[in-house]
Amino acid sequence: MSHVVSHPVIAGASIRMFRGGAGPTALFLHGGAGLNVWTPFFNAVSQHHDLIVPEHPGFGESDNPAWLNSVNDLTLFYLDLLDEMKLDRVHLIGNSFGGWIASEMASRDCGKLASVTLIGPAGLAAVGDQEDLFRWSYPESTRKLFHNQAIAERILSATPGPEQLANLIKNQTTMARLGAPVGLTNPDLARWLHRITAPAHIVWGRHDNYCPVATSAAWAAAIPGAKTTIIEDAGHLPHAEKADVTAEAVLAFLKNA
Repeated sequence: MSHVVSHPVIAGASIRMFRGGAGPTALFLHGGAGLNVWTPFFNAVSQHHDLIVPEHPGFGESDNPAWLNSVNDLTLFYLDLLDEMKLDRVHLIGNSFGGWIASEMASRDCGKLASVTLIGPAGLAAVGDQEDLFRWSYPESTRKLFHNQAIAERILSATPGPEQLANLIKNQTTMARLGAPVGLTNPDLARWLHRITAPAHIVWGRHDNYCPVATSAAWAAAIPGAKTTIIEDAGHLPHAEKADVTAEAVLAFLKNA
């Protein structure tokens, strides 16, 4: 499915935005590694949905506005985006850092949301042992992302160009600034997740090295009626590592939401 790239100005910040497909609107919020290409997962979702994939302020080709100081700022930014783009009945999907933002959005206001899908979200304290990912080197963090190490080695063997390297540094800097001081968690979030009244879906890779799969149960317990899907043979990015299986599960949920 073809897509377009634009640079709209939302809440005073220019952001890079991918968009493709037709049908009910879906909004995907990416993780801390950033947004690089239109992926096979995006292509699969856009077969059935008008899929919007913005690049967060502070990441990649998007502006790094002076007002960006916390995940709360990104949460309110995306609520503004829904308003400014006049979006309604949106299927909100977020992975990792983007899943944290999505959960904060939904716990504040589900009025414009048709459903919420959280893929290995940050935001809650991990259940079980978790290392400090901000101490990992780039090669180590890349290898930790995937269960299939061939994918990680393929990424690490590619030499990034100047623009890719600049975006990588920008993404890492923003993640460290917003995520490291709070350990990628909001201690107040758990008690407000009950406010998510839209149908919710928790998706987790069985072999997630960033946040143990047992944490999925904490999310499911906190969000009323949430469905849980565990993706086998996948790490922290099941939508990248097992795009077909993850897309099938997500699309089935969206269809019935």
